[in-house]
Amino acid sequence: MRCAYPMGFAHRLGGALAPENTLTGLMLSHRLGVTAVECDVQLSADGVAVIAHDHELERTTSGSGSLGAQALAALLQLDAGRHHHPAFAGEKLPSLQELAALARRLGMAVNLELKPQGAAKAMGQQCALQIRQHWQGAALLPLVSSFSAEALQGVKQQAAELPLALLSEGLDEAVLAQALALGCRAVNVYHRALSTAWVTRLHEHGLAVMAWTVNQPDDMLRLRHWGVDMLCSDRPDRFDPAWAA
Repeated sequence: MRCAYPMGFAHRLGGALAPENTLTGLMLSHRLGVTAVECDVQLSADGVAVIAHDHELERTTSGSGSLGAQALAALLQLDAGRHHHPAFAGEKLPSLQELAALARRLGMAVNLELKPQGAAKAMGQQCALQIRQHWQGAALLPLVSSFSAEALQGVKQQAAELPLALLSEGLDEAVLAQALALGCRAVNVYHRALSTAWVTRLHEHGLAVMAWTVNQPDDMLRLRHWGVDMLCSDRPDRFDPAWAA
């Protein structure tokens, strides 16, 4: 099967090389020649999509408490860089709009992982509207993924044109059935759960395969040999330059 996306995705925009889920990470990946990135999406208290992994703010920002309890204006004041290294002090959490603008300007493909709190289907619906708006007219739409089937159902109901991927730590018949029922284009799986048999089986059902989080070159080469379509890594500096195509 032919996957529309590049092989190599930088995990959380810059992997381990920059503050996670920041535009600095995106720029670093671009300078490395990487043409695809993965990042996490949540909603602020006022319903605006922002790029952040944790539901709580302490680990990666200067803030505290729940991200979803704060309005966008307050979130944009937080320092999201110093936790990685003092040299990145002052780096901000990006909004989805800011991410889309920069990724589109740089010609980079994006995998957006929705991380709902509370009503997952409603979160998917809200995010779908914003994704549609920010990627209007784009030649390649973001791949929208989640561990939450309800969030993906919300996306599908609100913007059926957006390509979906079901995230899973493992593979079994239930995961396959759920991905097919959702109309997914891909399944994003923890790389150690994959096998040649499962890659073949997923392909037979028309599903592309992304393996996460693959950081060792030997693992990258083995998975590529198995026919995995996309690799998500904390070490985008280890990607083969040919994977940018």
